[in-house]
Parts: sequence; C-alpha cells; structure tokens
Amino acid sequence: MKIALACDHGGLNLKYEIIKELKAQGHEVVDFGTNSTDSCDYPDFALPAAEAVASGKCEKGIVVCSTGIGVSIVANKVPGVRCAHCHDSYCAEFTRLHNDANVLALGEKVIGVGYALKIVNTFLNTEFEGGRHQRRVDKITEIEKKYCK
Repeated sequence: MKIALACDHGGLNLKYEIIKELKAQGHEVVDFGTNSTDSCDYPDFALPAAEAVASGKCEKGIVVCSTGIGVSIVANKVPGVRCAHCHDSYCAEFTRLHNDANVLALGEKVIGVGYALKIVNTFLNTEFEGGRHQRRVDKITEIEKKYCK
C-alpha cells in the first residue's frame, strides 16, 4: 500500500517510528515532512499529505503532531478526505469499518509509540464494511459538495 505521511516538529519522532514499521511491512511511504525539530506550521505538511490521498496518489494517509488535533483539522478541509483522530485501536477499527476513513491522525505527546503502531496497523488492516455505512459516507460527501465549491 502507498501511504502518505506528514508531521510537524511535535510529531517527528513518532512519524519516524511509523515509517520504520510501514517499510518493514513492505508498504511504500511518501514522506511530506517535516524532517526537523525546528518549529514549523503543521498545515504546510498535513495539507499535501491529505491532497495526495484525495487525489488517489496515495491510498491512505497518516498525519502526526503533538496532539493530532491540528493535523486532523487540516486534513479534513480537503474534499475527499475523511480523517479520524484516534487514540485507541477500537476507534481506529471502527472509523475504517463505519466511516471509511482514509487518513489517520495521531498525537505524539498523548500516546506511546507501541500503542500508536498498533493503532496504525489496525487502521491499515481494517476494511470498510459498506452496506448501511455507505449511505452515511455518501451523506458526508454530499455535505462536502454543498460547502466546498
């Protein structure tokens, strides 16, 4: 799977751990930065990662900052992105099953590396159920069309 990754300075260490895990599993990683601990602005990195997912260049995306909140807000501004900010594997599983989320947001300062990698693996290995959930995802798409002109 081709996966977009991005972070700001607050998510750099976790991003590097995620990249190691994904590459060890044979995934292709497209790293949108940052690659420094110097203070930077998370929209500059989360946006191109989200755009790569929305355009189909990447199948899924993972964005990281200190809390995961800022990068999730940015990613969700891109039409076609359904970014879920997850702190546990249950939410990662059900956002895939029910919401067909295509971008995962994590916070380096609020979750340990080991559990973050479990969340990543759950997110990437859970398929969308479709069925009645497709109707809800379609409604989300209609909301995007209404407001993103």
